[in-house]
Amino acid sequence: MLTALLNRFRPERRTASRRFDAAAEGRRWEGTPSFGSLGPETLAAASVIRSRARHAVANNPHGASGVEALVTGLVGAGITPASRHSDANARKAVGETFMRWSNRADADGLTDLFGLQAAVARSVVIDGEAFAHLTYGERGLSIRLVPAEFVDEGMTRELGGGARIVAGIEFSSTGERVGYWVRPAVPTDLFATAQEPIRIPASEMLHVFQPMGAGQVRGISHLAPVLLKLGEIDQLSDALLVGAKTAAMFAGFLKDVNGTTSGENPFEGDQIGSTLETGLEPGTLKYLPAGFDISFATPQQAQQTSDFMAAELRAVASGLGVPAHLVSGDLSDANYSSLRASMVSFRQRVERIQNHILIPQFVRPIFERAVTAAVLSGELDAPDFESARDEWVSAEFYPPRMPWVDPQKDAAAVREMLDSKLMSRRQAIAELGWNIEAVDEEIAADHAREAELGLSNPTETNDARDA
Repeated sequence: MLTALLNRFRPERRTASRRFDAAAEGRRWEGTPSFGSLGPETLAAASVIRSRARHAVANNPHGASGVEALVTGLVGAGITPASRHSDANARKAVGETFMRWSNRADADGLTDLFGLQAAVARSVVIDGEAFAHLTYGERGLSIRLVPAEFVDEGMTRELGGGARIVAGIEFSSTGERVGYWVRPAVPTDLFATAQEPIRIPASEMLHVFQPMGAGQVRGISHLAPVLLKLGEIDQLSDALLVGAKTAAMFAGFLKDVNGTTSGENPFEGDQIGSTLETGLEPGTLKYLPAGFDISFATPQQAQQTSDFMAAELRAVASGLGVPAHLVSGDLSDANYSSLRASMVSFRQRVERIQNHILIPQFVRPIFERAVTAAVLSGELDAPDFESARDEWVSAEFYPPRMPWVDPQKDAAAVREMLDSKLMSRRQAIAELGWNIEAVDEEIAADHAREAELGLSNPTETNDARDA
């Protein structure tokens, strides 16, 4: 009897289970999309997403604004390389030679090297990838950008011995990229897909893209997370605009209260009907026959649409990784703290893409090729190039200066760090997007010119006054 009573109140023993809720099954996960292996997923989706991203940037003002903000932050006026050769004269010679070549770097003659950097960054953001073909001709080394769709995405085959072609990119048996299969057509051709691709060695082609993970062969547009939302914003904007137009219309409707007419206009041809069909003037009084009433259309506009649209635009900005005000253009709710916090986060994201993608995949290889080509052509005198090649092609890269929210406070912070020996002048000047040697040369030239003209040095004057 006692045993039965104890068993009655004893908690029931349950089987323990270990699992992630995210991997569980059940009603809450029904219809939830999944993501397969990264390589096949990106190859299947790349062309579709690229086409939609181009359309969004060309037609959606918020998409265009977000892309321009990201490209401007990544490249700005250009990422400038500076030689790190141990000899000062060699550094100067390399810098001057490279800058002369940069003016003629574009094979199409439309821009310079820094304009090509902006075009590459734009292609990476919109298309997900950029291809640059390095060619050698009468002008020496030059760069021609290749549209992403010209690298044959439909060309995938086994070559034997472990070698293969995947989406137009040829890999050796060890997984090294050895070639790109490109359609020999011009961008204005209507039927470029009919052309058979030709093989370009990997040594003559640069492929710039941000890999999402291991195994990815082709790039995915940066707009992929926000394309659906941009389309929905377009639809919402159109619906609200139509609603506003309808609400602005003044329309009246005659109602036959007694139901005495057959549905046709009972006033056709008389004075009342003519007046009502042509509209009503302010201050007029009109008489209606007995049994008729009039009502006016009063369509209701959607409520709280402004807050909802702002939230949607913030989601788009978050997906692109840019501050919301750069997407919407709205600074009404911004203040110093919010602007500074958003720009600091934006700067960190931009620096990551610059240092992990643009510089190692495009800017550095271009600098090395340009210096090598200048030495081989005799434009740059480097007798020890073969034995000291690494030193000749070594460089630092200075991205464009990011704007400050409060220049006075930021400059004071930099000066305090310099005084505290927490950073060097080279670091401080590099953060501004300049080369310290070029800055020092300009300062020395300014002082020499002031001394020659008998002008006082403002810095020395201020120091003497402070003393």
